[in-house]
Amino acid sequence: MAETRKAKLTHGSILGHLVTQTAPATIGIAAIVSVGLIDAFFIGKIGGEALAAVSFIFPVITALSSLGVGVMVGIASVVSRALGAGAHEQAERRANLGIVLAIILGLTLGLALYALRHALFRLMQADEALLPLIDDYMTPFAFGFPLLLMMNGLNGVLRAQGAANRSTAILMTYAITNCIFDPILIDGAFGWQGFGIAGAAYATNLGWLTGLGVGFVMLQTSDIHFAPSTLTRNHWKEGTLAIARVAAPAAFSNSINPVGLSILTAFLAMEGQAQVAGFGAGGRLQTFAVVPLLALSSSIGGIVGQNWGARRFDRARTAMLGAGGFCLAYGLIAGATLYFGRGWLASLFSDDPATMAATMNYLKISVWGYGGYGLLITCNGALNAIDRASTTLLLSLARVLLIMVPFAAVMRPYWGPEAVYAAELTCNLIGGIAAAALVASIFGGFKQLRAA
Repeated sequence: MAETRKAKLTHGSILGHLVTQTAPATIGIAAIVSVGLIDAFFIGKIGGEALAAVSFIFPVITALSSLGVGVMVGIASVVSRALGAGAHEQAERRANLGIVLAIILGLTLGLALYALRHALFRLMQADEALLPLIDDYMTPFAFGFPLLLMMNGLNGVLRAQGAANRSTAILMTYAITNCIFDPILIDGAFGWQGFGIAGAAYATNLGWLTGLGVGFVMLQTSDIHFAPSTLTRNHWKEGTLAIARVAAPAAFSNSINPVGLSILTAFLAMEGQAQVAGFGAGGRLQTFAVVPLLALSSSIGGIVGQNWGARRFDRARTAMLGAGGFCLAYGLIAGATLYFGRGWLASLFSDDPATMAATMNYLKISVWGYGGYGLLITCNGALNAIDRASTTLLLSLARVLLIMVPFAAVMRPYWGPEAVYAAELTCNLIGGIAAAALVASIFGGFKQLRAA
């Protein structure tokens, strides 16, 4: 009987599932985004050197976090398809294997990061004066990193089941804990001086630990439990390859965009610091503006994965049509809001005329690509769910390496900063159109299978 259990997302209203899975995810992702801003605020109070140290730390922890996202996506993909196919026992085995693999990977990477931290940041040309501050942060971060991978492993299993509220509870717990302990552990309290920059890492670790605790409770009260006894019934090689086939490309796909934005920042640095500051301010506004699109891209996997596993290709197509329509409508509304409010929004970040002008210029051009960006990441989420993660990696690489970077490099001498903003706009529009066309081809190509 267990092998014929009907998966939650394979019946009922597709539109209803899109709403109930995406709305909680929006709250969770907004909470996660706020963590980075709060960290930066309290670290900034320490001084300029601490902020400079964070500039070196941020790309590293972003790349490592992308690995965690990849693990979560890989687990969610294989488990959701098994659930959709009615193979509940296989789903439980793969879920437990995924959690154990996340633990092993987290421990391995955490120890490697600790051992290589000095060489890594010297390779990045960090000033010798900043290395002690970087080390203060990275040492506790490295030892706490396995907690993030474990938390993401549990989250992947919950997402595969369509348990959006439970998944959001984990993210909210992590974010709230981090925000509470940031000022205490960084600045101190009640006469205690605090740990300085290291306090931000300790607060993050506490957030991961409490999120992990909540995640474990949420998992044990769901349809799939953490049950180590299932590991003896697992085909380890087959299961590991199935998860890695999605997790590895998904991790790299998530890390490519920050790399591309770093290259754009380097181009803008040639135009002056005001342009860099304006780009940074606009980027922070954009991060908040696209939160619902990020939430949709994370929730679409469970819906598509379960229905794909159940061979309900008609429902998978309906989900993608609804998701695509939301991306275009929301992208237009969000872009227009930032465009028409760009003067007031720029004044929130700086009173320097040059920085304000740069921020306004960025918001005048780049915001019209939000719809395309939403299509791209939502299609990537769907492709990951159906074991096409290598395709998403190629799309992400092409978007950055064939469009974004060449466009900015070629046009910057003629257009100046506007070329960089236009490069971001162009790659989002073309990337979105290409991803949507590819998904339409793949999903439409299976149209006859359902009838057969």
